[in-house]
Amino acid sequence: MDAQQINELAGNIQKDVEAIDLEKIKKKQIELKKKSEEPGFWNDNQKAIKVMQQLARLEEKINAWEQLQKESAELKELLEMHDESLRLGIEKQFKILRKKYTSMHTDLAFSGPYDEHNVLLDIRAGAGGVDAQDWAAMLQRMYLRWAEAQGYKARILDESIGDEAGLKSVSLEISGPLAYGKLKGEHGVHRLVRQSPFNAQSLRQTSFAKVDIMPEIDEPESLPIDDSELKIDVFRAGGRGGQSVNTTDSAVRVTHLPTGIVVSIQNERSQLQNKETAMTILRSKLAQLKIEQHAEKISQLKGPNEQAAWGNQIRNYVLHPYKQVKDLRTGYESKDPDKVLDGDLNDFLEAYTDYSIK
Repeated sequence: MDAQQINELAGNIQKDVEAIDLEKIKKKQIELKKKSEEPGFWNDNQKAIKVMQQLARLEEKINAWEQLQKESAELKELLEMHDESLRLGIEKQFKILRKKYTSMHTDLAFSGPYDEHNVLLDIRAGAGGVDAQDWAAMLQRMYLRWAEAQGYKARILDESIGDEAGLKSVSLEISGPLAYGKLKGEHGVHRLVRQSPFNAQSLRQTSFAKVDIMPEIDEPESLPIDDSELKIDVFRAGGRGGQSVNTTDSAVRVTHLPTGIVVSIQNERSQLQNKETAMTILRSKLAQLKIEQHAEKISQLKGPNEQAAWGNQIRNYVLHPYKQVKDLRTGYESKDPDKVLDGDLNDFLEAYTDYSIK
């Protein structure tokens, strides 16, 4: 470690500060702060919370980059003192600073229009019968474990229990910094190969599940939908028995007629809450379709048609006769599927990020 390395790191930090236009971010922060101080700001509680969350994200970003600049300047000053007794301390600080910068620089790859949004994650069992439904539940656990390890918040929005085991489908909300940017590469069909625990002969079984990753669009103005394109039905929410069974028509089913997308929600307590959640999910699905189909308008979109079956998979998880998880797009693989299924996904996510920006 020498002066050239410190100067090079400081130069890279400055280049990134200019690339993200930190001054522009500061102006946006000031605008939001003034908005939060206006009379009646908290009259619309939900809107106010979103503004405060956005303000917190901007302040965190500004503070992090300014701190990097400050620490690199301090390192340069210490080195210029030519005091050998400080050398070990300088080397230690340099390694810490370089590690922080590398992490923040990597995050700059997430520059897509929705990369900073939270995620709506749908898992649907595909071909494979009961094994596929069990596979859907295994994937749910994997993503929940990953979210927990990242310090992200995750909640189940809706789920349909499998006939004998597992899940027919489940919808999750995952909230955290760059959630969509980091998880968008998980969008696609996931294939599992193993000895089936639901077969008396423990035969080798292949099963599939479709994972849909969508940026959460919870502001109607961000992606307006014509009411004439919607069919909204209400029905009685189901339950598992007991006092908590819903006895009113609070469940909501929203159908987007041009694409045929259907969203049903019954987990919330009121019909209004279920409708708001369903509309958020619908907007998110349409946003993802726009990304995939490069459409300018919602009316130009076609319904999704990818089947959760052989030939469409993005990743294979093999538990028998050997152990391997391999991403078919990036070529990245792991020999420890148990670790991956326990939520250790970051290497796969980083490999996809590198692959997508090449």
